[in-house]
Amino acid sequence: MTEIDSDFLMLLASVVTILLVASAIGFVLKKRSSDAGPGSTIENLIARINAWWVMVVVMAIAFMAGNTGVVILFAICSFAAFREFLTLTNVKAADHRAIVVAAFIVLPLQYIAVSMNRYGFYSIFIPVYAFLLMPIFSALRGETNNFLIRVAEAQWALMISVYCVSHVPALLSLNIPGYEGQNLFLIFFLVVVVQSSDVLQYIWGKLLGKRKIAPKLSPSKTLEGLLGGILSASALGAALFWITPFTMLQAAGLSLVITVMGFFGGLVMSAIKRDRGIKDWGHLIAGHGGFIDRLDSVIFSAPIFFHIVRFYWDVH
Repeated sequence: MTEIDSDFLMLLASVVTILLVASAIGFVLKKRSSDAGPGSTIENLIARINAWWVMVVVMAIAFMAGNTGVVILFAICSFAAFREFLTLTNVKAADHRAIVVAAFIVLPLQYIAVSMNRYGFYSIFIPVYAFLLMPIFSALRGETNNFLIRVAEAQWALMISVYCVSHVPALLSLNIPGYEGQNLFLIFFLVVVVQSSDVLQYIWGKLLGKRKIAPKLSPSKTLEGLLGGILSASALGAALFWITPFTMLQAAGLSLVITVMGFFGGLVMSAIKRDRGIKDWGHLIAGHGGFIDRLDSVIFSAPIFFHIVRFYWDVH
């Protein structure tokens, strides 16, 4: 067994242990509580834990399948997120051709380029070529009502759901001296630090939260929760430095950057949901909403993390 296999199994065992403890706590709380019916806080907690079991299993299988498995996994996530986003937009029949091209040509080409390490292509393909082509397809149909809104919404859906998300598997293409064959851990580092920041912000907010940051967008987000969550997640990132090419101080600094970007990503996604009058992007993942609800923090942090690491550590 290689070193990366041993480290991966150890990390996987740690995550499984945490989930086992969480499942046991949920089981005990359900037995002891008199309010554990449908819709209760405990039932919601159990649903979230069960959903995490499914997501961890899926991600573990993808990781064990290697780079191809990871790219395919995030391509599927992008497709599902793109579909979720479009359900909230003003797209009309005149835009269907542009949407089909985006979903079945642009998306696959973006991920094929990522899998082939064509940085010069996937870094500009969507924000330049796709963004120029999509409004052309819509304009050719002659429907001018809300044209600017429709085009902007479709472009933003593509940027959020495909371009930003594709930078997660793009981490596999980085060529970092002395770190060959271990790039999967960069994805692990990014996802764990950013997602744990969300959870820790919620916990610190419940414990100490008083001053709300954006009450109209997300009433549960407080300054105390934000600071506590970001600092705690940065400490976790520093503790995980051993699976990265970074020093402990560098891992802490990068964690600080991606958790801050993750917070703003969640805030932007909340603003869009408020604008559309919805609570969740979807209901595909029980207890978690839709794919974008799970990816919102990673969406903003992934491109920043990728380009910082590529600029300072990658040999290109």
